[in-house]
Amino acid sequence: MQTIENQFLKVSINPLGAELVSLFNKENHTEYMWNADPAFWGKSSPVLFPIVGALKNNQYFYQGKTYTLPRHGFARERVFSVEVQKEDSITFLLKEDEESLKVFPFPFEFRLIYTLVEKTLSVSYSVRNTGNEEMYFSVGGHPAFAVPLSEDTVYEDYYLEFNQTEDFQRWELADGGLIKKEATRFLENTNRLALTKELFYQDALVFKHQKSTEVILKSDKVSKQLKFTFENFPFLGIWAAINANFVCIEPWCGIADSENHEQELTEKEGIEVLASDQIFLRTWSVSL
Repeated sequence: MQTIENQFLKVSINPLGAELVSLFNKENHTEYMWNADPAFWGKSSPVLFPIVGALKNNQYFYQGKTYTLPRHGFARERVFSVEVQKEDSITFLLKEDEESLKVFPFPFEFRLIYTLVEKTLSVSYSVRNTGNEEMYFSVGGHPAFAVPLSEDTVYEDYYLEFNQTEDFQRWELADGGLIKKEATRFLENTNRLALTKELFYQDALVFKHQKSTEVILKSDKVSKQLKFTFENFPFLGIWAAINANFVCIEPWCGIADSENHEQELTEKEGIEVLASDQIFLRTWSVSL
């Protein structure tokens, strides 16, 4: 484990996947991350790269060739190197290799940058195209926060409060994790989503082009809460494993294939395109 800290927070990151595993508040002695109990879900904050979600038949087509990738890509299963480390920040680096080029034919430098400023942890995704041609990719977060945050509360005491009033349509997931062709009405004229275990019995809640850039995980019964900020991420997932004590707030630049997608990478919904030697940067943050 690699650790960064300041007077308020202590953060631990596993170089395997550069995965955030602990966000500890020193003031109230509270752990805000899910404990990755494998009985429910053995992850805490995997990074999604170079795709988000599932591909149709786990395959995509690019320049006349067929490539295979598992759901959410390969970065979460790769060991990142530590490029820069300071007391309150750390940068992890992953580059293409012989194995990655077999499934994703683009040279790249992918950095995860963790930075502490007072009571806020910022997580940045930096993608550099080190090849000579345009690069097509997606990237996203999957952090799982513990719910409840206090022993004298229960899961159903908590809700998500968005910073904009939303009319959310839910894009449900079909078999294989593909996005269904039509959305369903979900939330209308509200900024609040009450948390229940049943909410996730039919897999993740997937939203597109939401207005909100912040959401607060909170309960009216306790003062402990967290504010999650995610600007310039056009897609958002909310998920928990069945009956597990966490909620994932997932900002995405990219989305799973739809049921009727023809699997061409360049035509994939939400795909990012990066010119040679250019850098793509997105940041989400959590404030306690």
